[in-house]
Amino acid sequence: MKYLILGIVMAALLPLSQPKKTKIVFFGDSITQMGVGPTGYITRMDSIIKQQGYSDKVTLEGAGIGGNKVYDLYLRMEKDVIAKNPDIVVIYIGINDVWHKTGAGTGTDLPKYKQFYTAIINRLKEKNIKIMLCTPTVIGERNDNSNQQDGDLNYYSSAIKALAAENNLPLCDLRDIFIKYLEKNNPQNLEKGVLTTDKVHLNNKGDLLVAQSMWEVLKKNLIP
Repeated sequence: MKYLILGIVMAALLPLSQPKKTKIVFFGDSITQMGVGPTGYITRMDSIIKQQGYSDKVTLEGAGIGGNKVYDLYLRMEKDVIAKNPDIVVIYIGINDVWHKTGAGTGTDLPKYKQFYTAIINRLKEKNIKIMLCTPTVIGERNDNSNQQDGDLNYYSSAIKALAAENNLPLCDLRDIFIKYLEKNNPQNLEKGVLTTDKVHLNNKGDLLVAQSMWEVLKKNLIP
């Protein structure tokens, strides 16, 4: 009898010794899809989390699909994000909305971009999911504002900053972080090869910089 009672007590105490982990879902395009690869930014962040002793508190999942724009995220949000029951969603979208304007003519004009982005935020807030926004990084790594789409990236980044302020959401300003890094570390004014492999997709240094930058904002603002 006493063993039965002991077993019941231990079973009751077990949930207290194994607290629920905070689930973070990263919602984006090919950069996030590649983020779960061996050297991707989500994988790198997981290593940072383990080094800092957060592995028993946080779990990470990717929800990235190559070629996605903001309206693609809106259309697949229920199935690919909300169905995962996340505690936090990191929204990292905008490169294709700008990039594809020139290359494919299928980008997203800024008013529509803001409309869909706002709809995503509102839906996640309805589900009581915490949110972090990220500005898009680069389409070309030249540090003298001579990349073809620097102007648009700055406009879209400003829109994301405004949305973060309006909704009282934490922001990881990756665009600013990349610009400052390239000013210091790209003396030859290279178009690619410093933080990206092809002007857009991240190399090892780019993945690490994104992982470190995102994690610092998450840890400071959203991790209990």
